[in-house]
Amino acid sequence: MLKISNFRVPLTDETPLERLVARRLDLSPDVLGQIVIIRRAVDARRKNNINFVYTIEVDVKIPPGQVLARLSADKDVTLVVPPAQEDIVPGDKLLQSRPVVAGAGPAGLFAAYMLAKFGYRPLLIERGRDVDRRARDIADFWRTGQLDEVSNVQFGEGGAGTFSDGKLTTRVTDPRMAEVLDIMVAAGAPPEIKYLHRPHIGTDRLRKVVKNIRSQVIDMGGQVEFEARLSAIETKAGKLAGITINDNRYLPCDALFLAIGHSARDTYQMLHLANIAIEAKPFAVGVRIEHPQELIDKAQYGVAAGHPKLGAADYALVYQDKASGRAAYSFCMCPGGLVVAAASEAGGVVTNGMSLYSRDSGLANSALVVNVNPADYGPHVLDGIEFQRCYERLAFALGGRNYTAPAQTVGDFLTGKSGNTKYLVLPSYRPAVKPADLRQCLPDFVASTLAKALPDFGRKIRGFDHPAAVLTGVETRTSAPVRIIRSQDFVSVNTAGLYPIGEGAGYAGGIMSAALDGMNAAISFIREYSLR
Repeated sequence: MLKISNFRVPLTDETPLERLVARRLDLSPDVLGQIVIIRRAVDARRKNNINFVYTIEVDVKIPPGQVLARLSADKDVTLVVPPAQEDIVPGDKLLQSRPVVAGAGPAGLFAAYMLAKFGYRPLLIERGRDVDRRARDIADFWRTGQLDEVSNVQFGEGGAGTFSDGKLTTRVTDPRMAEVLDIMVAAGAPPEIKYLHRPHIGTDRLRKVVKNIRSQVIDMGGQVEFEARLSAIETKAGKLAGITINDNRYLPCDALFLAIGHSARDTYQMLHLANIAIEAKPFAVGVRIEHPQELIDKAQYGVAAGHPKLGAADYALVYQDKASGRAAYSFCMCPGGLVVAAASEAGGVVTNGMSLYSRDSGLANSALVVNVNPADYGPHVLDGIEFQRCYERLAFALGGRNYTAPAQTVGDFLTGKSGNTKYLVLPSYRPAVKPADLRQCLPDFVASTLAKALPDFGRKIRGFDHPAAVLTGVETRTSAPVRIIRSQDFVSVNTAGLYPIGEGAGYAGGIMSAALDGMNAAISFIREYSLR
């Protein structure tokens, strides 16, 4: 097969891809076999000449060398080099009990999937509920303000990412990325996630994917239990010996994959008391900002905004405050999405962003956050949790103590006022928002950095700092406030048999990186332990 890189196609070109490829290779379309899109990105740097940029693999019915000889001057046409296949051979170390996976987010699901695929019959426990019941619980919370601490945006099958945008963008480069995407597509994800530059599934489709992966784990010999919270672990001589579920059920266990998610605060406390090696780590805190999606589309695509091939535009913004050394940046941008209530414990307001697959809400939202370092919140390893909790509780009080969120226009935030309700868009957060001074539920350094960043972002995206744009607080769950320290073989540095994985362990930053982390940890385990 031949590979064509940097293959540019103007947005307005309606020519079938097969004809464009034939023209690029100077061949008749009859000579072409299968055409596979490996990657497709949008180049919108020149608003009057937007292009799709493809990487394509194409089979030809003549010797590929003949084509390459004719196109020797074209460095973007090369032979496809098949990736090296790495064998996974089970080890010979004996297990006393089957492996347990705690947490059914992407890290836990993919760890369980790999373990089940290789015959290890894992037990997957999840403190929340199955994704269908969870969806109903969350809808009730958004409608009534009645929080279920067992089943919410943070806890339950699929993890926090299931009620977000389902974005699969990652900075991680891993040869197993294609395998993760193949598993997702086989489970019902849209096929284009395999080649889009910024793929997403959408929360509506991701729920189906999660259920189907769970079914595959069961079909391959695994077991899944919901409302099964990891409440204690037992160690002996530096090795894992057993776990307790829901405070009353003990299981012997010598291999535990800890995929607890970044909001399992009680589990962090339990692990710390059990002397599992944990360290504080940076995270970020801020607010959500909402605009009309049309505003973002026009800023990013110019006159092509609204073109059906482009969809809803996104953005990524960064501001560096040289005086303080702080950075403000957009995070978890949701085109055509909504701002959602994401609390997981009573007495705190937490925001997040969510989009459906269609991204057709007409609203664009993103977190605007500022980096927080361990030096900002205290010397204790769990002080970051208390830091997050403090500002969540302040937001809860500002909103009226009923999970209504405090909101403020950008104009009021920048001028030190509050109370204006002439919003550029109707705030999408449910159950409701209440006008408030967001500086009262943000650290001073976060508020001051955001105040400097907003005009800068307005220069980069015209209208971003519109005085009537809506800010909703607070966004605190950007990443785990701690890291469960592990070695290169994915095992805890002071507890043999414990495998900390995913976002909750501090080793991932999204669905894809968490899934890859869980899969790679499972493979590391498989290579060490016998099937018996």
